[in-house]
Parts: sequence; structure tokens; C-alpha cells
Amino acid sequence: MTIRGEVFFLTGLAAALAAGWAGLPRALDRRIPQPMEFSHKVHAEKAGQSCEDCHRFRADGSFAGIPPLDRCAGCHAAPMGATAAEKKFIAEYVTPGREPRWAAESAQPENVYFSHITHVKRGKVKCESCHGNVGSSNALPPVYVDRISGYSGKVMSMDACVECHRQRGLEFSCLGCHK
Repeated sequence: MTIRGEVFFLTGLAAALAAGWAGLPRALDRRIPQPMEFSHKVHAEKAGQSCEDCHRFRADGSFAGIPPLDRCAGCHAAPMGATAAEKKFIAEYVTPGREPRWAAESAQPENVYFSHITHVKRGKVKCESCHGNVGSSNALPPVYVDRISGYSGKVMSMDACVECHRQRGLEFSCLGCHK
């Protein structure tokens, strides 16, 4: 093979690798839009709400996840602001009593047990530690779900959990998190 042939081969190989690296996630991930606009920032700053005001724990201590419609309707039976999104939310969901089909951004695999209440109450871990500064976001991000596994791209990695435990000097075993 000549030098010119090697250059063409390596250039082609690099282009193919770059295309695969950039294209594979797009081919594997399915984008799921949220049903409505939602601003965590407005609810946190203007309404003075904390994460737990909407995202509550069940009686058994498990995390209830996405708030049900009645949690929203408690404040939004009538418009509190002047946004088109709020008026649309009331007209399409609150008034007819229809639950919005929010897409869950961070669902853990079935073989993983994660106790939010243990981490938030006992461990005093702030929501932002794992979920980022969601309270300052003006819009919900689209959710990307892996077409093969069915999990969202925002699943916490085991390495992130292990590193957090190590930083806090906590013991852990496989069966502490895996079923």
C-alpha cells in the first residue's frame, strides 16, 4: 500500500468512526416530547416551592416520582399567571381531570433498587446532587429512550453512585442496590 493509499484509508476510517460515534446514539435513542411546557424555575422562584412540595414520598418511603394531576390542580384550578402554557394546561388537563403523560427522564433499570427517602432524609443528599439544578430550568428537556433497553439516557450510572458513596466514606455491597 502506498502512503497516499494509507492516508485515504485512515481518513476514511476516521470519518466512519466519527459518523458512527455521532450517529449511533441518534439511531438507538427515541425522542419523547413532553406533553406541555413546564418551568421548574417559576415554581421554585416565584411560587417558592421546594422539590418535595410536588415530588413527594409515599407512606412506605418510596418516591412517588412525577406529581399526579391533583397536586397541580391544587394551585392551578384557575390560572395564577398569564402564560399560554398555563391556560392550555388548565383547559386540556385540569378542567377535564385528565392526567398529563409526562415522560420520565431518569428511570432506573428493573434490577436496581434506589431509595430516595434514605438518600434525601437520612443521607441529607440534595436533589441537585443527582438531578442537577433542575430548579433553575425554564423548560423540561425532551426525554431520550434507548430503543433496545427502554431506559432513558439519564439513568444514573453505577460508577456515579459508587463514587458518591466513596466520597462520603460509606460502605456498600452489590445487594444494597441490586435486586
